[in-house]
Amino acid sequence: MSTAPPRRWDIFCRVIDNYGDIGVSWRLARQLAHEHGAAVRLWVDQLPVLRALCPEVDVNAAVQSVQGVRVLPYAEGADYPPPADVVIDAFGGGLPPAYIAQMAASAVKPLWIVLEYLSAESWVREHHGLPSPHPQTGLPRYFYFPGVAPGSGGVLREADLLARRDAFCATEDAGAGVNDLRAWWSARGFDDVPADAITLSLFAYPHAPWRELFSACEQGASPVVAAIPEGPLAAAIREACRLGQSRRVQTGNLELRFVPFVPQLDYDTLLWASDINFVRGEDSFVRAQWAGQPFVWHIYSQAEAAHEVKLRAFLDVFGEVLPADSARVVRNLWLAWNGVAAAPPLASAWPEFLACRQAQRQGLRLWREKLLELGDLAGNLQHFCSGLVAKK
Repeated sequence: MSTAPPRRWDIFCRVIDNYGDIGVSWRLARQLAHEHGAAVRLWVDQLPVLRALCPEVDVNAAVQSVQGVRVLPYAEGADYPPPADVVIDAFGGGLPPAYIAQMAASAVKPLWIVLEYLSAESWVREHHGLPSPHPQTGLPRYFYFPGVAPGSGGVLREADLLARRDAFCATEDAGAGVNDLRAWWSARGFDDVPADAITLSLFAYPHAPWRELFSACEQGASPVVAAIPEGPLAAAIREACRLGQSRRVQTGNLELRFVPFVPQLDYDTLLWASDINFVRGEDSFVRAQWAGQPFVWHIYSQAEAAHEVKLRAFLDVFGEVLPADSARVVRNLWLAWNGVAAAPPLASAWPEFLACRQAQRQGLRLWREKLLELGDLAGNLQHFCSGLVAKK
């Protein structure tokens, strides 16, 4: 006897990592609504951050419907409606006590899912999907881990993502996409990128060693054009270099272009069009993996350097699809970019990284196949919840 999948979903997100937490929550909400026919409510405590990802969001609206998702403000003292069939506590930010009380009082208890941060650490598969009762109410909770290895929940991927990416890359390879790229830059107030330039998209936390990267690019053999979305990193660069509101700066072989912050639906195009993508947090990190271009991850810093363990765990798994020498080169630059003490100087790691870009692209094709075998996070999560409903 088949059981219908859960229809109503509530996602609660406290914004901690600027765009990473809400980026994943918003993408998951949209995919559940668009591809799985779910009625989704997204509760978020910082609507301006969501608006940066989706300009349709009204930061002053108490309730609004955006791209098929009901968006509401997450506030401790608010009155909450009856709970949904599935309640997602995004990244363990917690649920409002009043909402938990309603869950406990419900005749049919909702499924409580704690969606954890993505990790490639080996212990994830041992804890993925396990129950852990809530200490005060006894309500069952299930911990769900996104991941890049078997035994995890996989990562987010819309059904049409790879078809869109492949169509874009096919037009680029044939030269048919040149006008589209010119239009992309023109819409942001810039001329086209020189044909011989290496293009970077640069999305990182302000403490990244961008000065060292810029210095290496300035003195490099090839011209480099770096697209820097407006935000904390751009502000830090402007202040440190006394650039004021300049939108374009040329220094040596490096050209900086400060572009408007890119909404989530447009971000993939920037990744596809760039030769190298610097990404941060979780959402842009996953999108860079699907983009298929060489990328560098700036991981969210944690106390006692816990993030370095996560960083090395991913490098270990990712390195399996790369030739040994390329895996070493990628590791060196990633460790240097993340300020790991034992890392080699970025000035020497960067030229080596540039030299092995083709090997990285080939490895990323294999990596994509590994991720596809895991299924996508939204579909896997719905299947998991359907299985729990069937056992009730």
